[in-house]
Amino acid sequence: MGPTTIVDGGRPGAPAIGGTVDDIGDIRRMYDGDVESEAERLDRHQLEYELTWRYLETYLPSGGHILEIGAAAGRYTLPLARRGYRVTAVDLSAGLLRENRRLAQADGLVGRIRHVQADARDLAVVGAGGGYDAALVMGPLYHLIYEDDRRRALEQVYGVLLPDAPLFTAWISRLGILGGLMRYFPEWIEERDEVRSVMERGHDPPDRHKGGFRGYFARAEEIAPLHESVGFVTDVLAGVEPAISADDEAYNVLEGERRRLWLDLLYEISAEPTQVAASGHLLYIGHKPSIA
Repeated sequence: MGPTTIVDGGRPGAPAIGGTVDDIGDIRRMYDGDVESEAERLDRHQLEYELTWRYLETYLPSGGHILEIGAAAGRYTLPLARRGYRVTAVDLSAGLLRENRRLAQADGLVGRIRHVQADARDLAVVGAGGGYDAALVMGPLYHLIYEDDRRRALEQVYGVLLPDAPLFTAWISRLGILGGLMRYFPEWIEERDEVRSVMERGHDPPDRHKGGFRGYFARAEEIAPLHESVGFVTDVLAGVEPAISADDEAYNVLEGERRRLWLDLLYEISAEPTQVAASGHLLYIGHKPSIA
């Protein structure tokens, strides 16, 4: 692969991609305006990061070309490239891609990573060659509040994957966020219209002013059927913050063998139905079926 480049996908945040109705330019501006916070997010959520890696190590092929959508500042991009994968790193935010590229250059990885600015709902710019051996969609789906947009993004990925290629998608759990809201934003419960909208529809009221974090909070039981409606075969749905609710620090302070043993146990229970919906973040793993 040639030198690292940023390729503009053409219309990030545009209001009409193949008939889509949601202009997500506010999401792009949010991330462009707070690159540092997003780059540090997984420092705060260490269990989510380490359990996700357990699943990546289990299901990724031993080599090949990975499509990473929602690559952000490179917390998965760079380690994947270090392990020998070629990575096409896609993000809506030009600011996050610049940071991703800066870190790749500092790490001597520019020859293994291609950076592409694009909307997850329109991947024509990365699909020209197709033939990806795996795909990570680690964030975009929880910023698409309409089901048609989430399905469109998954269809785009399905179309560029090779048969048997695994897919990893990240979600925020509608029920799993309640512990964090109670701890950090206890006043949220008093916003009754917002509470009812989130619990019934998975997102804030449509007339709410755009700005800040705007997302879709999924029910665990809807995730596999959505992927399967596109053609994917489900392997597992896991909670990547099992048993800790909003208490990240309880895991973050663990060290050495004790930390490894806790990670082993939490990985073991992460796909149990009693844990999945209660986890703040969820991870879906499936694959594109073989050609019959």
